[in-house]
Amino acid sequence: MKVSNMIAASLMAVALSACTGTGPAGPAGAPGNTGNTGNTGNTGNTGNTGNTGNTGNTGNTGNTGATGTTGDTGAMGSTGNTGNTGNTGNTGAVGSTGNTGATGDTGATGNTGATGNAGNTGNTGNAGPAGPPH
Repeated sequence: MKVSNMIAASLMAVALSACTGTGPAGPAGAPGNTGNTGNTGNTGNTGNTGNTGNTGNTGNTGNTGATGTTGDTGAMGSTGNTGNTGNTGNTGAVGSTGNTGATGDTGATGNTGATGNAGNTGNTGNAGPAGPPH
């Protein structure tokens, strides 16, 4: 490098170091690029389950059905069994004795019967009481 160039460079350095004030503002820069779109937010929490509804009203009672027709008459029953024989009645009172009949005619004399066996001798009777005095 030449000596003259060195001198000029030294002078420029001295001159630059002597300038310490703030210079005028420069022209506005070109607009910046549009920023990226932000991320989609998180989905919110599911809401609480709703309260159970009230019990419905009881339904109306149905109408009474029509009366049915009368049934046919049943068949005649069988004849009952014969009843038990009643008890025998009490014996009647003994009747009065009848009148004695008339005496009949005398019959023919019958044959003499065979002689019977001799009977047993009877017991001797007890002595009678004493007679009255004479």
